[in-house]
Amino acid sequence: MMHRSVFDAGELTSEFENSGVNPRFIPLIWRHVIQNPNCEWTDIPSLPSAAYTVLRTKFKPLTSSVHSVIDSTDDVTTKLLIKLQNGAFVEAVIMRYDTRLGKYAGKPRPGGPRSTLCISSQVGCKMGCKFCATGSMGFKSNLSSGEIVEQLVHASRISLIRNVVFMGMGEPLNNYTALVEAVRIMSRSPFQLSLKRITVSTVGIVHAINKLHNDLPGLNLAVSLHAPVQEIRCQIMPAARAFPLEKLMSALRVYQSSSKQRIFIEYIMLDGVNDEDQHAHQLGKLLETYEVVVNLIPFNPIGSLSKFRTSGDEKVLTFQKILRGIYNIRTTVRKQMGQDISGACGQLVVDASDKRSTVSAGVLTDIEDIIHR
Repeated sequence: MMHRSVFDAGELTSEFENSGVNPRFIPLIWRHVIQNPNCEWTDIPSLPSAAYTVLRTKFKPLTSSVHSVIDSTDDVTTKLLIKLQNGAFVEAVIMRYDTRLGKYAGKPRPGGPRSTLCISSQVGCKMGCKFCATGSMGFKSNLSSGEIVEQLVHASRISLIRNVVFMGMGEPLNNYTALVEAVRIMSRSPFQLSLKRITVSTVGIVHAINKLHNDLPGLNLAVSLHAPVQEIRCQIMPAARAFPLEKLMSALRVYQSSSKQRIFIEYIMLDGVNDEDQHAHQLGKLLETYEVVVNLIPFNPIGSLSKFRTSGDEKVLTFQKILRGIYNIRTTVRKQMGQDISGACGQLVVDASDKRSTVSAGVLTDIEDIIHR
């Protein structure tokens, strides 16, 4: 019988309550495990005897392990290959930023170094986006809330994590219950991450977006839009057929009305597919009445899987100028991170054998700078 992760909060709380153990001991247990990942349950002091019995018979401190750690050549990105107890693998990526290197309104930014963790919510993904390596894996399984949180535990031993983005393997809103529980755990002691520092990215699962603000008020929402019209979206994102653009935009309107927060729009730039001037104008008209930040993402090649080409720099800048200058939409261009270790956007796939070119990230803009400016 497989033991559950001690970070599966719902299961642990239920087992404790059934055994007469006060759940207030849970943060203490988590803190001990974070500091001592190879601990025995008896190493944790001052727990009720029934708590030790529950932990010993039904839970493990960590159900996953770090199989490998790969650093990019520029030392700003680290990819963790994490092995689950069922033998499957997922990937998480640490991205390091130094706010002081960038400028805002012509002046150096305040602050200093910080790290953002990109984590996975599923093994594989059923969305099948044509430009994404993870989609080529197909869907294998959902992660439990504990398996999601354990990625943060592993990463925290390498770098102090300030922000978390659900932009790794899988569609987070297709694993809704585990996602919500994992985010709630991350916002509790001992992690204490503000919901303002957690971002969930989705291709646009409308019925889940409709619930998200009530379940996780304050959370940042990112939408993988990638095309300004339904026809192009369906060509590159098969899931768009189930979630038409008109219904998605209506859901975002309601979400924004309730949350009063900006929505983060992700737009991958595919040469000759969605990067022409007309597409920029279509996108501007689609979004001009919303409070959004558009992030233009240069396409990251995925070796033999690649059917697309990366848009040229001039096209990307022209696209950005149209959105900014004509439609007054805040628009950023994502800098490449971790491309040489297949840790960049769209490159997360277990056992990918294609070699990637080595790149340097340069000055980087963090999710925190984009969302909270």
